[in-house]
Amino acid sequence: MFPVTPRSGSTTRPTARPSLGLAAVALAVAAYSTLQSLLVPVLPLIQADLRTTPEATTWTLTAWLVTAAVATPVMGRLGDLHGKRRVLLVSLAAVALGCLLAAVAPSVGVLIAARVVQGLGGGIFPLAYAVVRDVLPPRRVPTAIGAVSAVLAVGSGIGTVLAGPLSAAVGWRGLFLVPLVLLLAGAALTWVAVPATAPRTAGRLSPVPGLLLAGALVALLLPVSSGSRWGWTSSGVLGLLALSALLLIAWARTELRSATPLVDMRMMRRRPVWTANLAALLMGTAMFGVFAFLPRFVQTPTSTGYGFGATIAGSGAVMLPMVGAMAVTGFLSGPLTRVLPSRGQLVAGTALIAVAILAMAGLHAHAWELAVAGGVMGLGLGVAYAALTGLVVAAVTPGETGVATGMNTNLRTIGGAVGSAVTGALVFGHVDSRGLPLEGGYTAAFLVLGLVAVAATLAGLAVRPATAVAAPAEPGTTPYGDPEADADARRDEPVLAA
Repeated sequence: MFPVTPRSGSTTRPTARPSLGLAAVALAVAAYSTLQSLLVPVLPLIQADLRTTPEATTWTLTAWLVTAAVATPVMGRLGDLHGKRRVLLVSLAAVALGCLLAAVAPSVGVLIAARVVQGLGGGIFPLAYAVVRDVLPPRRVPTAIGAVSAVLAVGSGIGTVLAGPLSAAVGWRGLFLVPLVLLLAGAALTWVAVPATAPRTAGRLSPVPGLLLAGALVALLLPVSSGSRWGWTSSGVLGLLALSALLLIAWARTELRSATPLVDMRMMRRRPVWTANLAALLMGTAMFGVFAFLPRFVQTPTSTGYGFGATIAGSGAVMLPMVGAMAVTGFLSGPLTRVLPSRGQLVAGTALIAVAILAMAGLHAHAWELAVAGGVMGLGLGVAYAALTGLVVAAVTPGETGVATGMNTNLRTIGGAVGSAVTGALVFGHVDSRGLPLEGGYTAAFLVLGLVAVAATLAGLAVRPATAVAAPAEPGTTPYGDPEADADARRDEPVLAA
């Protein structure tokens, strides 16, 4: 148990350079989100270079997902307990170390270990949103959250676009230089522009919940990623799924009994929070399923009768309209809240995602059809990403922001792991004599992912936006720590409920 007591004064005055603070967290988010998809197109190159198996290569993704899923709430909670700036810098340092280790990895085992270290940066996302809420006046928070969410969404997709030309120029190891440069720049700006804040909450952080959550996720992701090879009804798959359920129950019970939980389950039961989290889980499933397998579809040899035989760079070009559309709508989502509240943006965004993925199932005879559908999907992803975060931030206090946004991001990550695994099972469930997937597998996968996106739309309809929740402030201060901004804060705070 690690005791933490807040210093007198729960906040400090926001930085005099809030724009630099916003730029700092945007760079951090850009670096880490790029790592989500950067390796996906070059997994065959890694497999050949390190002389390993497809299963071992896939663990470079799975290990990162598991570590990130656990680190996200842990680092978010540590930020609330020890100060966000300090924990953000530690997270950036961990990811930078992981990038350096991955760039020189002599074996797949070392590369997997490097990805585990990179996964410790999972706390960057919730810490970024919490820093935004700390350093900016309330009236600027919705627009800033939209901007950071846009960077997160674009970063998640840009890796597939950059992987081809960069790997051709500098090899797959050189790919890690891109996030490394962004990490160093983000760390420097964080040091200069993000103020040190005193802990908002007191309490103790027990290692037990983190270990239970890690065990549950490993027990879930291992059979999901290997079920098609082991057999979905095999004792190994069923046993691990049962173990995962038991560990999740134990984790939830432990958190409910704790006076200072890693994740406040009572907070998670608030309707705006749990409905937004459900939508995040479903959206992550659909989104990462497409991210993982649309490039593979485009790269499939033309001899199969459906593929286009594209290079890694060519498949990235097909993804480019999606990434561009995500950037546009993501950055516009903040100002858009004045005419379309976050709930409406979430519903509209997930509906566009569903339409686009279902279109991919039936219209994929030409590469331009997939590019257009990807553009439509990108329009939806941009606004939906920002809307999810805005809904969660509006429903919690500043002291809860790190954990709340961390869990929302976490559920997207878990959904992505499940979506990628299920899509892989459908795609590779039936192959030809050369081991190449049949077209029907991709069609079935796109249909399933499209229906999951429809379910995300229904979850969005169930969201009931909350009135902004503010933590008690000291006399003469706002929750953001600026005595001179009291009047503005009281007037502008309701904007967070958009």
